[in-house]
Amino acid sequence: MRSETMTLNMGPQHPSTHGVLRVALELDGETVLQARPMIGYLHTGMEKQAEYKTYTQSIPQTDRMDYLAPMSNNLALCLSAEKLLGIEAPERAQAIRVLLTELSRISAHCVWLGTHAIDIGAMTVFWYCFREREKVLSIYDQVSGARMTASYFRVGGLASDIPAGLLDRCQKFVDEMPAHADEYETLLSKNPIWMARLKNVAPLSARDAIALGVTGPMLRGSGVRWDLRKTQPYCGYDRYDFDVPVGACGDAYDRYQVRVEEIRQSTRIAGQAIRRIRELGESGAYRLRDFKYVLPPKEEVKTSMEALIHHFKIVAHGFFPPVGEAYQAIEAPKGELGFYLISDGTPRPWRMKVRAPSFVNLQSLGAMVQGRLVADVITAIGSIDIVLGEVDR
Repeated sequence: MRSETMTLNMGPQHPSTHGVLRVALELDGETVLQARPMIGYLHTGMEKQAEYKTYTQSIPQTDRMDYLAPMSNNLALCLSAEKLLGIEAPERAQAIRVLLTELSRISAHCVWLGTHAIDIGAMTVFWYCFREREKVLSIYDQVSGARMTASYFRVGGLASDIPAGLLDRCQKFVDEMPAHADEYETLLSKNPIWMARLKNVAPLSARDAIALGVTGPMLRGSGVRWDLRKTQPYCGYDRYDFDVPVGACGDAYDRYQVRVEEIRQSTRIAGQAIRRIRELGESGAYRLRDFKYVLPPKEEVKTSMEALIHHFKIVAHGFFPPVGEAYQAIEAPKGELGFYLISDGTPRPWRMKVRAPSFVNLQSLGAMVQGRLVADVITAIGSIDIVLGEVDR
């Protein structure tokens, strides 16, 4: 008897690989014997570029990593730089950060659900999900002037205060979102085709997930209750009331249910953040008044020579953190997103290392599809929820 296998390249130009990802599949008929993800087709080099930019100049780069959740990326870099400097943003600025990053999580999960449904063959959900994403992008536009690459957070606070009427708009979105999540589940959860394509497909045990370093909805879908907002709180998350959803058997269906429930929990957190911002007063501080690290308000720059000097020095040279290192991670929509910064005392980091969840989670693909059919590879890739801008950073 002679046995032969076939090697099939899926991607890097393939819509279901969600970007320029190439997967080398070794097949026996339609059964996958081995799947090897091959990355590096974007060549962005963001970590190296950061060595030639000030800390503030690197913030717009983070928008281009996970471009579906730019505010989360902004937050992780700013928190790491603040840890390096030994400063903390005002309480109101932290509440605004929580509000906007939770809206980012809702938007990112909506994009995931819509595109994953199209991969499986369900077109209608895509339009429903992008309806909500459009509302979040409009909020981005109102607060920062950009729909996707917001670059709104700054070391020490925010680039500017939130505009009048933003909280009312966010409240309207938060009030409407639970009914929309119900619509998604009505369309999909009991759909026989959806269940057949996801249940018991691409399983990942809790043991394998931990061994592979998987985080986020992937890890929680495997039954591990780990969320940095609970275990290592930042931005005052320990004062917010929310639940951490987990799956039972770690298949693609569990990961779907976890993300839909996370949409509901993020809606809860956003509602609490809106109330907190109102309690703190809409005219409260949106950034620190330490002008060694933070730009003075534009009104003061026009009237105060000292403020003008601080403005010039920060814009022209940046700020000078002490020699040292700092690592800060947040619970991004795709998992643990961490920035490790090493300072040599100059305005530019000596080294910036990004712990990107898409990059780490992608290595679980081989374990999920071994012994499965080729069609299940599409489901597995979609259920990981990767963005290649973050993988090839």
